[in-house]
Amino acid sequence: MTILIENAVILPMTGPENVIENGYITIEGERITEVGAGKPTPGAYAKIIDGTNKAVMPGFINTHTHAAMTLLRGYADDLPLQEWLQTKIWPLEAKFNAEHIYWGTMLAIAEMIKSGTTTFADMYFFMDEVARAVEETGVRGVLARGLTSGRGSDKSVEENLALHKKWHGKAQGRISVFLGPHAPYTCSADFLHYLSELAQKEQIGIHIHLAETKKECDDIMKQHGKTPIALAEEAGLFKNKVIAAHCVYVTEEDIKTLKKYGVGVAHNPESNMKLSSGVAPVPAMLEAGIKVGLGTDGASSNNNLDMLQETRSAALLHKVSTMKPTSLPAYQALEMATANGAAVIGQEKEIGRLVPGYKADLIILDLDVPHMTPCYDIYANIVYSAQASDVLTVMVNGGILMENRVIKTFDEKKLLAHFRKIARDLLAG
Repeated sequence: MTILIENAVILPMTGPENVIENGYITIEGERITEVGAGKPTPGAYAKIIDGTNKAVMPGFINTHTHAAMTLLRGYADDLPLQEWLQTKIWPLEAKFNAEHIYWGTMLAIAEMIKSGTTTFADMYFFMDEVARAVEETGVRGVLARGLTSGRGSDKSVEENLALHKKWHGKAQGRISVFLGPHAPYTCSADFLHYLSELAQKEQIGIHIHLAETKKECDDIMKQHGKTPIALAEEAGLFKNKVIAAHCVYVTEEDIKTLKKYGVGVAHNPESNMKLSSGVAPVPAMLEAGIKVGLGTDGASSNNNLDMLQETRSAALLHKVSTMKPTSLPAYQALEMATANGAAVIGQEKEIGRLVPGYKADLIILDLDVPHMTPCYDIYANIVYSAQASDVLTVMVNGGILMENRVIKTFDEKKLLAHFRKIARDLLAG
């Protein structure tokens, strides 16, 4: 289908100066064909969208989450990470089956669509069900089966490889599959080395939690005499495409290592704040030229999947952590949520910007609301003032997933009703 969006404020995310105040975008099939100012070339468009008093920008890219943890939203709050995992999360997760994961992911996708996320990088289990949800709903997913060493590790690695064989490149190219070693504190050094070699052999990316807490870093230092980043380097992980989630406790040498290998960092400010994990040195990493995107983490440690809110939190957190109001300005924060996020997941030549030839993954925001008025700086308004409810329309691969706040690819009300029953049954069981 050929689509025209006209009369809109367009944010291509190709540089802060490149705002088009009154512009148009044309889309043919799954890709953008034109982006310009004024009026488009007349043509036979199957659909024309009036962008008056609206902004068009790339969809948000959530570089780290555990989508089905919507099942645990509000279940275990106000606890430190290790206690949260060991006494609350892992015991209830042991009760999850494939159906739980499918419906948990469906709810997460509904929430993400309604807040403007078009791509998410996910690590969990029963990942076939996550892939099925991605295929059915029309979003884009980078999926990894969470892996830990010890009993059952061979089976979980086989599941991850089977996931890659079955789903990588499927759903009109919307699904990518990575290996998912959970973290250095749940994976032995030998296991990390094995996964590194496997990833190189099979040409698969890696998604891992790294240097998330001080306890993790202290324990790894005692066991191995090096930081988690140095341990990952020694294991050969960084010879592959890597999404490194968190990277809160990194040394100057670690930052040099991340830059050297082109590691993508998924910064999760709200989860890190909620679990009191600490503040990642994002300004220093960005200054060093490291690719840093934004992630929400799971809905049990956030407790939502709203990337607009995450972007605002990131911008504010680093102003107060550095005591510099110029740290992480609005455009840079929004770039982390879009173009940088695409680079973190290795898709910077396909998504994250609105330019001809890129996939038509975009969102349309309502500017005709009190909290977005007046508008002296569109980037500042979006980062500091916009709300998820301002997202009117969401497109992925040129397909309309939501229009005027109505999801088109599934029945949201039926999903919510069914999910509530599943949550009640899970706790009762």
